[in-house]
Amino acid sequence: MVILPLAYLGSLEWWREALSPDAVIDVGEHFVKQTCRNRCEIATAAGRMSLTANVVKGASIHKQAVKDMRLDYSKRWQHQHAVAIRSAYRSSPYYDYYEHLFAPFFERRHEFLYDYTRGLAELILKIRGTEGGLRFSEEYVRAGEGDVDLRGHNFLGPRVGEESYWQVFSERLPFESNCSIIDLLFNEGPSGGTLG
Repeated sequence: MVILPLAYLGSLEWWREALSPDAVIDVGEHFVKQTCRNRCEIATAAGRMSLTANVVKGASIHKQAVKDMRLDYSKRWQHQHAVAIRSAYRSSPYYDYYEHLFAPFFERRHEFLYDYTRGLAELILKIRGTEGGLRFSEEYVRAGEGDVDLRGHNFLGPRVGEESYWQVFSERLPFESNCSIIDLLFNEGPSGGTLG
C-alpha cells in the first residue's frame, strides 16, 4: 500500500502516486502546515506561484485530523486563487473549456478542507476520464511492513527529469516541473501527459 497525504490541486508527482491501484489518501493523519495538504503551485508569468487554501488556525492545529480541518474565509483566498489561475492560464489552449467547471470551487464556501479538496480531485478525474477513483481512508492509516508511507514527503517544488510539455510562458521562461495538475490540464487537455 502507498499512503499519501491529502493534496489541494495536487502536483503531478502526487497524482502519479495517487492513481496507483494500491494508494490510499490518509485523511485521519494530523494536519501539517505549509504542505501540499492545503497548498499547490502554478506556473505564472513571474515564475512559480504558491496558492494556499486558508484553514482555521488554533493552538491545537497540529493535533487535528486533516478531515476535521475547517477552511477560513476571513481573507479572500478563493478570489485570489481564481484571479491568479485566470491570469496564468487564460491564454492556455484548454482554459476556456474547464474554467466554468472549476469556478464553483472559488465561489462557493466549503466548511472542511477535506470536502473541498476531494471535490476538486473528483472533478479532475472526471475531466481526465480516469477510470476508478481515489481511495480515501476513514481514519488514521498505520503503515505496515512493506507499505510505502509518503505522508512526510514534500510533493511541492520542481522535480529533476520530469517530462516537459508546453506551458503558457514556455517561450520566455524555463519549464516549471511538478506544478499542480491544473497546469497540465489547462495546457495539454484531458489526455495530456502520463500520470499512471
